[in-house]
Amino acid sequence: MDFTYPPELDTFRAEIRSWLEQHLTGEFLELGNGEDLGADTWPLRCRWEQEMGAGGWIGLEWPTAYGGREVSAMESLVFAEEYARASGPTRAGTFGEGLIGPTLVHFGSDIQKERFLGPILRGEEIWCQGFSEPGAGSDLAGLATKARLEGDQWVIDGQKVWTSQAHLSEWIFVLARTDGAAAKHKGISFFLVPLDQPGIEIRPLVDMLGDQHFCEVFFDGATTAADMIVGEPGDGWKIAMATLGFERGTAFVGQLKKFATELDIVIGLARERGLTSDPVMRQRLAQSHIGLELMRFGLFRTVTSVVRYGRPGPEASIGKLQWSKWHQELTELCTDILGAEATLDHHHTTGLLHDLQHSFLFARSQTIYAGSSEVQHNIIGERVLGLPKD
Repeated sequence: MDFTYPPELDTFRAEIRSWLEQHLTGEFLELGNGEDLGADTWPLRCRWEQEMGAGGWIGLEWPTAYGGREVSAMESLVFAEEYARASGPTRAGTFGEGLIGPTLVHFGSDIQKERFLGPILRGEEIWCQGFSEPGAGSDLAGLATKARLEGDQWVIDGQKVWTSQAHLSEWIFVLARTDGAAAKHKGISFFLVPLDQPGIEIRPLVDMLGDQHFCEVFFDGATTAADMIVGEPGDGWKIAMATLGFERGTAFVGQLKKFATELDIVIGLARERGLTSDPVMRQRLAQSHIGLELMRFGLFRTVTSVVRYGRPGPEASIGKLQWSKWHQELTELCTDILGAEATLDHHHTTGLLHDLQHSFLFARSQTIYAGSSEVQHNIIGERVLGLPKD
């Protein structure tokens, strides 16, 4: 198999590098590419999102009719690689560009596309995802949030949890039950809901790092217009599965580049501490390298699916399962290399030790968010291997 890029992509790669060299400077570059999305840096992240929008680097694969560039999956892959190579900041508009935007392109009404796609492309409106609930995480179809149509608006009651950046967003896309008598996968609908209204209360949650990244969101008579339902009532499960497919597709290309950089750092630490002469340590480092290469080859499988069918297939769950477990093991290896130094609190410092400790703690969540490992196993078993359902 040939994993080299076609030569015609060189011009596009050069364009990306040139723009990033000119615009990703100063305080934008200082944001770094870590997962720390504190409220103090949020205004600057939003300014960077708008800078990218002005440069035409949001929604690259979207149709030109909706403001995108309609680039190929391979060109999108090149952009993700170059953005990671340049240490581009973690994006404020991830949920807008990566999840709700493609969902509206495929399933949204003309009114919804006209209203929302432009502001996402310009980096002007920030979205969050309202799927998980206290009693419906891995079993998303067990959600209890309800919506009913009253006149010209939907009224929503219920609770969502682990909602990343809800306290920093303007809109939320919400799964809610509209038919309590239907089978649990069939009575769900997909809504677009403004967050700035009396019927919504947002409570940020403090994580183990002391950050307030995700939230509880309470809906008590919250409303959204009647035309803010995506698809028809009862289509929510089908649409949500497509949304999660976008999330598990090529979105982690840039993250793979970050993982490669992190592995290089870990190998460097092992050398500095004279640990590479230990056969067990050498084996663990070798396994990390092998795992990274396997994920890279698997990524090309996902890209092939996107090129052929326009979206990732269920095989994308293999990649999610791989990288989440791999990164946890890498950060555990790093902690073993650092030894007692890793037990000190580096949260309020800056530099390498802070970044490595933050990576270790944040990695604990990676087998949960974007679909837990248990969910990925079920998808792979049922939809890839064809095994019977539980």
